[in-house]
Amino acid sequence: MEGKPRRQATAEQAQYAMDRMIALAQFGQQDIAARLGLNVTDLTCLGFVIEAAQTGEPLAAGDLAERAHLTTGAVTGVLNRLEKAGYAHREADPADRRRVRVVMAQTAQERILTVYGPFYERLGALFADYTPDEVAVLADWFTRARALMQESLDELR
Repeated sequence: MEGKPRRQATAEQAQYAMDRMIALAQFGQQDIAARLGLNVTDLTCLGFVIEAAQTGEPLAAGDLAERAHLTTGAVTGVLNRLEKAGYAHREADPADRRRVRVVMAQTAQERILTVYGPFYERLGALFADYTPDEVAVLADWFTRARALMQESLDELR
């Protein structure tokens, strides 16, 4: 497959487009969270729960607190709300009964995909406009940009 012709762009133009996309995504997260009956922090934490479920890795409540940069007390509130909304539940860690694992509810992914599904379908169609080599460049860029963003946020914190 041959890539489609694209207009030339400078790094500044690409960064401006990225900034606009991030701003829209932040507002969009608020709308999506509200549609799912959550707040943005809860939705972000639910994303970590989903990621753990997809990779098959156990996610302890303390690990969730660390990933979300929240206190363990704040995560307790998040987990209470996620349980009440039916997206996740707590389980005792079989290897260490003092630890609590966070587990995605069986119906959670289906409920979430009703909101995210149309967007993911649109993204799939957008990626189909690119060659495998171009998609590889995009994936590399997103991965490396995320690492740079994490480094910058760590410096701020």
